[in-house]
Amino acid sequence: MSQVMSRSMKAHLLLLAVVFVWGSTFVLVKDALADISPLLFNFLRMALASLCLLLIYRRHIGHIDRRAVLYGAITGLALTTGYQFQTVGLRLTTPSKSAFITGMSVIFVPLLVAVPRLRPAGTHAPRWNAFVGALLAFAGIIFITAPPHGGYNFHSINMGDVLTLVCAIAFAFHVVALAHFSPRMRFEQLALLQVSFAALFMAISLPVFEHPYVRWGPRVLIALAVAAVLATALAFTVQSWAQQIIPATHTAVLLTMEPVFAWITSLLVLGQGLGLRSGTGALLILAGIALTELAPSRIQPTAHEGARIS
Repeated sequence: MSQVMSRSMKAHLLLLAVVFVWGSTFVLVKDALADISPLLFNFLRMALASLCLLLIYRRHIGHIDRRAVLYGAITGLALTTGYQFQTVGLRLTTPSKSAFITGMSVIFVPLLVAVPRLRPAGTHAPRWNAFVGALLAFAGIIFITAPPHGGYNFHSINMGDVLTLVCAIAFAFHVVALAHFSPRMRFEQLALLQVSFAALFMAISLPVFEHPYVRWGPRVLIALAVAAVLATALAFTVQSWAQQIIPATHTAVLLTMEPVFAWITSLLVLGQGLGLRSGTGALLILAGIALTELAPSRIQPTAHEGARIS
């Protein structure tokens, strides 16, 4: 039991570190997007990450079977849908509304897992603390992303809002898909395949959604290197491994720490600190994580044990 708890704590901490990387690269990527179109940046990021993973995990290529390819394609499609719809939708709506709607993925994960056919094998239905924790974290996102003067005007929802909603649903499906597939294949294969398929799908969708452009310079190269190696290749490898151990609902709530880390990075790099409203949102997110992670719950098997049960 102590070994299981140790693995669980390690998985939570590593996944939290991944979320920190995603949040802390916000300023770096935002600066680079002045010189490169968003969808081209997404494609180059995934392509470079897939090359890194190919070099690191080349020994696993010969052991990839059809089932692994299918799982990689599904998770890669969810990943692509999330990134592409988020970026395209951002062009048609405000950044604050985009962040708010994207944050709804934390609500969609427990709702998806509550459906028996979508629930990972051997796991229980989410309990009250998972739903309340998700709602608290979601409320925190609202406080962080809502404009300080006036709220959202939902009567003027446009196509950008709809596209961003698809993004949130896609990211929720990605979390649930990893919970299903990570116990059934090696995490190295899953990380390689999902990122490679994402690069392929992004290459196909790139000319459909934008006219790509780039002005090569240090900030583009640095942003691509950090985003590809740390925020993609390493990050999705850790997530693929961690979701063998921790429930999808826990993953969803941990992911809501991304805007908190983004605010911390903005404070250190740009001097933009947390006001009263944003600080309240950060505390709500932390409260949601604490409730989900610390509230007593039924003992359930790990993802590998659940896979054996099925």
